[in-house]
Amino acid sequence: IAPENDDSKHISIFCSACQQTIYLHHLLHHKKTHKALTVLGFDSPQRRTDNKTLLAQRQKLISKLTKIPKYSEARRQKIDYSFDFLMDNNTPTPYCDLADTNNPSTFKKVNNSLIKALSICQDKNATWRADMEDRFIVLDSYGNRSDTCFLGLVDGSHGVTAAETVAAELPLLFLDQLAQTDSSYKKSKDEQQVLDSFATVIRADYRETEQLFSDKPGNDKTNPYEWIHKAYAKSFWRMDRLLRLGRNEVSKVRWSGCSAVICLVERIPSEETNGTEEEGENHSEATTGSPLTSTARGAAGLLHVANVGNAHAVLCKNGKSHCLSKEHSTSNASERKRILQNGGNISTNEPDGLVEGYLRTTRGLGHHGDPVLKRSVIPVPHTISVPIDDTCEFLILASNGLWEVLDYNEVLALTLKTFTHYLKRYECVQQNRTSPYKCQHLMPLTEDNLNDSKAIKDLQDGTEILYCNKPKYSRRNHLQKKMDSEIFCDQLASYAAQKLLKTVSPVGSKPPSQFEEDTKRYSSRCKPQSAGRGRVTSETLYDNAASYISEQLLKTALAAGSRDNITILIVLLTGC
Repeated sequence: IAPENDDSKHISIFCSACQQTIYLHHLLHHKKTHKALTVLGFDSPQRRTDNKTLLAQRQKLISKLTKIPKYSEARRQKIDYSFDFLMDNNTPTPYCDLADTNNPSTFKKVNNSLIKALSICQDKNATWRADMEDRFIVLDSYGNRSDTCFLGLVDGSHGVTAAETVAAELPLLFLDQLAQTDSSYKKSKDEQQVLDSFATVIRADYRETEQLFSDKPGNDKTNPYEWIHKAYAKSFWRMDRLLRLGRNEVSKVRWSGCSAVICLVERIPSEETNGTEEEGENHSEATTGSPLTSTARGAAGLLHVANVGNAHAVLCKNGKSHCLSKEHSTSNASERKRILQNGGNISTNEPDGLVEGYLRTTRGLGHHGDPVLKRSVIPVPHTISVPIDDTCEFLILASNGLWEVLDYNEVLALTLKTFTHYLKRYECVQQNRTSPYKCQHLMPLTEDNLNDSKAIKDLQDGTEILYCNKPKYSRRNHLQKKMDSEIFCDQLASYAAQKLLKTVSPVGSKPPSQFEEDTKRYSSRCKPQSAGRGRVTSETLYDNAASYISEQLLKTALAAGSRDNITILIVLLTGC
């Protein structure tokens, strides 16, 4: 089912900076407040300041600024703007009317036992962008392998040409590299013809340079997935070489480019499952010291990720977020150092400068129209391989439009809350459709009862008792039961929200197990109802849930003031 009414305004998000719960339509104002406090030099984001304190702090900063030999008028304007914003105590207004935002999601059926559902939601963000430059890739039975799929998201820049070309040709280039090492990956005749047409472009001298890059010192020879990482590196290099042709480019001065995040999802054959624990101890240098470094015993599959630029992949595992990609932008200190050491230039534009005064990303595909810029923007991907087991719940791929306004923990918190909120609503609606008496409570819902898992379980068991013992029908009793049913559903959803807020814990802390128990409990309750009564199958339930989550994430990004195209690809994994 899909929620009948848009309840975006009633869903809140957990701010990782100040540990407060913020409604979506207040999110932009809340983040601006954090930014203004930082500009004025207040260390704590939770600090409440009166007008007198703000005025004193402003005068202090301006006094210091005037004493500096290189006086910055831009800095002065920023201080004044932050001061005026904090002095204005008006009620925050919504950045956009979320109810009027039409963002239909796209279902993609994937015949992969590791994936329960997959949904994509896009919006070009018409307030700031004239065209949609993002593209996504979903290929089922990749390489003619039944339990392998290829997922990708391409974030275009300065035009859509590079993004469209990468979305169409990068999967073929990667498949060609995989097939050279693993004979189980098969290419069709049409795919082979396309690859043969690239042979005149990728000549022998380029192949020699490519081989030197792949065999450079520092590659981990003990990593069992190193050959996949090499396949990613070669396919990205060849894709960038093909973009040098400038096919379908409009500008004669500066061609388009893109960021990309690619995921290969493959299932481990049952006979190989027992050996994955030893094989998974080494992945790539980016995973050193991470909880993802060792493969859990009984892992069902593997996830191989590669990215360049600012498109990212985040895995929800055991209720905690794990970023599988790397930020390739001027905010990354190591990337800034690389560019400056190689003779590149980074401008002083806010917040972290631009490469050659033009581009924020430091790695990507394309951008060949400007040779000076291309000298610094390289197509070398960051790669990582992680196991997929029953603790992996969600995989989120998103373009810069989401990550520029929300961090990984905020996205995780909203995803968990939205998913559980959807399951609660589904269960309540199923109960209401069955009987008006089935969704009422047997005891008052007090604060103590809401915090008592046994009381909640008794309430759930009690619904079946009520269903078996119906009172005589009367209009007055029917209306009263219906009101009690609505109260119960609302309080149950509120209980879910409270529990989810507790699951968002700092990295490294042990996540509570209550969320997993609650989710499994509600999932198990939904499945028999849908299967037994022939209303909504379990597959449809997860498809609708994935669609609902992707739409809510997109609306949240718009509410938070995103200024870029937004594309969100969400995957519900086996642990969901």
